Amino acid sequence: MKTIICDIDGTLLNYLHDNACTEQKHVPLPGAAEKMRNWEVKGCRIIIITGRRESDRNRTIMELEKARIPYDMLLMGFADTGRVLINDVGGQGQCKAHAVSLDRDEGFNEFDWSEVGL
Repeated sequence: MKTIICDIDGTLLNYLHDNACTEQKHVPLPGAAEKMRNWEVKGCRIIIITGRRESDRNRTIMELEKARIPYDMLLMGFADTGRVLINDVGGQGQCKAHAVSLDRDEGFNEFDWSEVGL
């Protein structure tokens, strides 16, 4: 079973600069919600991480529910000025951790997920 750790703004939902004070609404990016639901059905654990403040938790949960994006854990307040995943190497030199950087607001459809075992 894989664990997927994914950002929200610009990755799952469209990026809005000051989303707390805007009339614009977040919308799911192409293929994002569908892929997340598919991975959930396959038994993957999904952790959503965001730089959004803890005070935005209720609004964030509502946006994820409206977009039908499943998750097991929601980590709030982790600024996205850079995130690094550190993991050990498995038996026989097998890579156990991957990082995928998608272009902002492009969605999930243009990436070959088989490259990272998904």
